[in-house]
Amino acid sequence: MGNYLHTPVKGTHTYCWHTVLIAMPCSIHSFQFKTNSLKDETLKKPGIKDRLEDLFTGIYDAYRFILRFLKQAVRPPFDFQEIIRQCYEIGYKSLPLITLTGFVTGIVFTKQSRPSLVVFGATSWLPSLIAIAMVRALAPLVTALICAGKVGSNIGAELGSMKVTEQIDAMEVSAARPFKFLVVTRIIASTFMIPVLAMYCAFVGLLGSFLNVHQNEKTSFVTFFADAFEQISFLDLGTSLVKAFSFGFTIGVVACYKGFNAAQGTQGVGKAANTSVVISMFLIFIEELVIVQVSNWIRYF
Repeated sequence: MGNYLHTPVKGTHTYCWHTVLIAMPCSIHSFQFKTNSLKDETLKKPGIKDRLEDLFTGIYDAYRFILRFLKQAVRPPFDFQEIIRQCYEIGYKSLPLITLTGFVTGIVFTKQSRPSLVVFGATSWLPSLIAIAMVRALAPLVTALICAGKVGSNIGAELGSMKVTEQIDAMEVSAARPFKFLVVTRIIASTFMIPVLAMYCAFVGLLGSFLNVHQNEKTSFVTFFADAFEQISFLDLGTSLVKAFSFGFTIGVVACYKGFNAAQGTQGVGKAANTSVVISMFLIFIEELVIVQVSNWIRYF
């Protein structure tokens, strides 16, 4: 009887009713399970309240992260060797890209400005115009955007990979001070190297502008730079340095925060690198707007 129930009828592909009746409850149960899981996924979608809660929680965590950095930065021992190594990684290895970008920016801005000044016969204003534009705005902003993409993604990916592979946890277990060694050194290096790169970018941009002006107006090197710095004030230099310091600090903090708190395995590493660049660039433009507004208040006060 058992063999008959589990053997197909001769000439057909129909199995016994016993097997069909056993399979039907399993199919119904599987269908109900999938339906319930779809309902659960629909119910788990975050609403506006959850997103706002996550936003303010993230802001508070970032605030605590910055406070922790400030406490650790002034507390010995100081890892000077690691700070110098990070300055080399952030500053020296970014020089080729900063050189090319600054040089091209100076040439392009000069070419774009000349037709408007030719109409009024004021091509002699080109050196001072380029100097004001490079020192006040273009040099720190261009440098910060380049470093946000290069340095920020590098730091975010490096710390993120160390986090997901539990290297940071191993350092904490062995009392190796991972926050001070990995985070503090990188933030200090980025804060001090971005201003240096910004001033270098301004100089290279003025060199590119000089080549274009010399080619068209036959202006000498001494005359060009004398005219260029005639309209530059200490307020302009101070504002540019404040921008560069704030941009460098922002890039370092955002990249270290995202990398140090990475999760979800290898996917979290890519997410940390991506969000480091996006958030850094967004905050850089916000800081640019605020600092320019404050400097204009001081200038016309």
